[in-house]
Amino acid sequence: MEKIKSILKFLPRVALIIGALVLVGVNLATAYIMFAPDSLPKPFYLMYQVPNPETETDSNDHSSNPEEEEPPSTNPDTEEVDSSAPTPIVEMEIIPGQGIMVDTGAKIVNINPTGRKLLRVGVVLEFAPAELEYYTMLVEEKEAYAEVYKEEINERLPVINDILISLLSSQTFESTYTALGKEILRQQIADTINQQIPEYQVIFVYFTEFVVQ
Repeated sequence: MEKIKSILKFLPRVALIIGALVLVGVNLATAYIMFAPDSLPKPFYLMYQVPNPETETDSNDHSSNPEEEEPPSTNPDTEEVDSSAPTPIVEMEIIPGQGIMVDTGAKIVNINPTGRKLLRVGVVLEFAPAELEYYTMLVEEKEAYAEVYKEEINERLPVINDILISLLSSQTFESTYTALGKEILRQQIADTINQQIPEYQVIFVYFTEFVVQ
């Protein structure tokens, strides 16, 4: 019993010594990990993250001005329309058959080179209306517009007939005999009239008769 009692007396001292040794060992290990070079073996290595000043500045700017990130909202219903902006011009292509027909009558001319052959051609000219509103008019309005337009063309028939006779008389039998020659003649008539009377635009030329005698 006395031996046991003597041993029990030393237990607190032994425990105190062991605790002190453990504390010293922990401190030494901590100091070794923190201050020893990374080239030496360690149970683990400490990583230090240095803050980026640019990143902090950007984050501070965004956090200090949150309203700047949101773009101004636009309401299409309340957005003002610039009245000074030019109005887009809509071009409409008029195809043959949609214009105003003017019958110039039949033309009889002598054709080259000898002048012994006669060419008889009936020519109908199709003009584009001066106003595109023509295509949105009612039937009666279209007829009235076409009548006024034809009266204006009739005043220029002397010029038109002179063009037709000059072009027809310059043809040869070979040029008028082929389909290609007739198409070339159509184009010549339209181009010449449009050049000399530019205020009235011919879009197509029709031959109601085409006879060589």
